[in-house]
Amino acid sequence: LSKAVTGQFYSVQVGDSTFTVLKRYQQLRAIGSGAQGIVCSAMDTVLGIPVAVKKLCRPFQNQTHAKRAYRELVLLKCVNHKNIIRLINVFTPQKSLEEFQDLYLVMELMDASLCQVIHMDLDHERMSYLLYQILCGIRHLHSAGIIHRDLKPSNIVVKSDCTLKILDFGLARTACTNFMMTPYVVTRYYRAPEVILGMKYKENVDLWSVGCIMAEMISHKILFPGKDYIDQWNKVIEVLGTPSLEFMNRLMETVRNYVMNKPQYPGVSFAELFPDWAFPSDSEHDKLKSKNFEC
Repeated sequence: LSKAVTGQFYSVQVGDSTFTVLKRYQQLRAIGSGAQGIVCSAMDTVLGIPVAVKKLCRPFQNQTHAKRAYRELVLLKCVNHKNIIRLINVFTPQKSLEEFQDLYLVMELMDASLCQVIHMDLDHERMSYLLYQILCGIRHLHSAGIIHRDLKPSNIVVKSDCTLKILDFGLARTACTNFMMTPYVVTRYYRAPEVILGMKYKENVDLWSVGCIMAEMISHKILFPGKDYIDQWNKVIEVLGTPSLEFMNRLMETVRNYVMNKPQYPGVSFAELFPDWAFPSDSEHDKLKSKNFEC
């Protein structure tokens, strides 16, 4: 890594990106990237702890990116919950408003994303604990009037002791607006029908995402692996069946005509979709707790 020290900051080349960070953050290593930024692990030499440093990708290139950056920063500052990632610091290396173009968020460092854990053979206790923590974090957001909108395995991080935190609030909203207005929304596989079809939505779109994540943890495969918008909707109705007339009446006319002209699907039963043998067996600890309870 090449370093160019300048005053309070120094620059490090991380892949194709240059990180210009405070000197307190050392040993930068790339650990992930996405639509909203690049993340490095680092050692905070002031606090003496490992941290995650996220550089937002061109946050002010247009209004959409600027809103996304602002949302993430404000929500991270406001939310305080053990299952939501904690913001430790935020800084920019630029010295004036005219130059201001880079934004860095420093957060607590976790061991892995749920992507790396979701296909493991988790026992009942660990799977239940992970899902419980996701629901606790989401419940806290919803109680504050926040809809995450982008819940997916890559936006959930875990530690080796099974503690879990939700992150990435660039798409979170505090008001109900039309999803189709946002060019980049929740990852397709985890999108609720309201999202796919451009309907008004509320907090329960996050619970749909949790259900898709849970299904993937149980079956070790994506529940609705759509190749595009249309294929995603087809996957949903093939499994869950053709929606009710009440649901159809909530759609925009053009969308309703399209949906109603699709073949009728009866859906797959829960028992067929998730047979008993697919669920993890109790761990020894679960069995012990159950035995103690019976006593």
